[in-house]
Amino acid sequence: MPSNKPQQFILLPPRGLSSGEVLPSTPFVHSFLMSLEHVRAAVPQARKALSAGIKTKLKVLDSIHENGAKLVEMSPEAVSSLQVEQPGLRIVPVAYYYPARAPRPMPAAAPKAAAADLKIALTIVSKGDGKPVAGAKVVAFTDFANRLGASATSNSKGIAALSLGGATKKVERLYVYCESGFWNALQRNVMLKTGGTIELLPIDLGFTDCLRHFYGASPLNAGQGITVGVVDTGIGPHGDLNVSGGENTVVGENGSDFADNGEGHGTHVAGIIAAHGTSPSGVRGLAPGVVLRSYRVFGKGTGGASNFSIAKAIDHAVVDGCDLINMSLGGGDKDEAIHSAIAGARAKGTLVIVASGNDSRQPVSFPASDSLALAVSALGRKGTFPAGVTEFGDVASPFGKDKANFIAEFSNVGPETSVTGPGVGIISTFPGGKYAVMDGISMACPAVTGAAAKLLAAQPAVLATARDQTRSDRMAHEVLKAAMSLGFAPTFEGQGLIKV
Repeated sequence: MPSNKPQQFILLPPRGLSSGEVLPSTPFVHSFLMSLEHVRAAVPQARKALSAGIKTKLKVLDSIHENGAKLVEMSPEAVSSLQVEQPGLRIVPVAYYYPARAPRPMPAAAPKAAAADLKIALTIVSKGDGKPVAGAKVVAFTDFANRLGASATSNSKGIAALSLGGATKKVERLYVYCESGFWNALQRNVMLKTGGTIELLPIDLGFTDCLRHFYGASPLNAGQGITVGVVDTGIGPHGDLNVSGGENTVVGENGSDFADNGEGHGTHVAGIIAAHGTSPSGVRGLAPGVVLRSYRVFGKGTGGASNFSIAKAIDHAVVDGCDLINMSLGGGDKDEAIHSAIAGARAKGTLVIVASGNDSRQPVSFPASDSLALAVSALGRKGTFPAGVTEFGDVASPFGKDKANFIAEFSNVGPETSVTGPGVGIISTFPGGKYAVMDGISMACPAVTGAAAKLLAAQPAVLATARDQTRSDRMAHEVLKAAMSLGFAPTFEGQGLIKV
């Protein structure tokens, strides 16, 4: 029997995010949305009286515009009633989207012979000074194809104990992931025995990774005159980043808390775009001269960002004058709320650049698949990561004209692909003044955003035009025109790599 438990929905006017964006033939929708806003803003004592004129029982949780999109809670039964009361409304279920970082293989089950009391204790240390590395995730597969294996996290002494059913075990793959400070390690067909040691290579900020191979070091004023909004997990703090403002659009959280939520993803993304450090003591992004703004849509301790939070962030970024919006997130079916926000951004002169997803050659995910977004695939290059690191697992055909170039194994592809960007083994900023190596279209997307900012900053005539659809169309045209094919099919690279 279907549940009638209250669920969250987004109420939208017939088009756009506010009733001011529709033809004046929808006064009932406009009036209804305004009524809901009055109820939401009223003190508790007055809400009952104001709600009297609203037939359908619902609770207003948040709003994007007083005459626009509302996040509400109501039962599925109430949805049916509301469709009768307000047939001009779009009623959209809340859906969730996730950071577009490359997936990390994890065991689905332990080996059949494994016993909980038989473990292999490995010590994880820094290759630089031999000190133990705490908090490293160690993942061992005895059968990689069937995801049989075990995982453990290193303690303060660097020791991780794997339940593999004995004191020695041959494993097909051994991964070691570290949050920051080191390259992640990959070993294949290795015999593990208790007491063994695994060395992690510290990050060298002077190393030429994939991003720096293709784009080198930008001058500090690159991107000046462009404002970039990063819709992500928040940014900073980090000494290589200057955040000029932003907003937290997560329902129930402090709107002024747009710093990183602790995951580090948004800070890494922001560094690829706008870090202003200098090697070998810091890192430099592609467009360090931009005005950088942070829009946090991922809550603390939560995996996904809601379509409402994302739509609200896009809308506010446009209001704040962002020329470019970077969204290193995705997943799920097409959503009307996010589509309306992207369409609204384009109509007001803002270009939205989105990661196409990390599902290993699956179709381009939404919102990158939206026809008004620029969708990004992930490019890698042999020789831009050290020996023995996880990035070797991302190498896959096809290869480009230069056989060292490849589209990452994890990258989604399809006809919606607009351009490609470096996304394998990227060194960038991490909260607390740290640095990390990450992979994914999450990294390729800000590489494209940074390159676009650097390119458009040199075209004041385009930027000076009225903030409307013509402006965003011209920006998209200039970005796509500057891309050059690396020899892949358009479904893999779109127009190619932006040359700046």
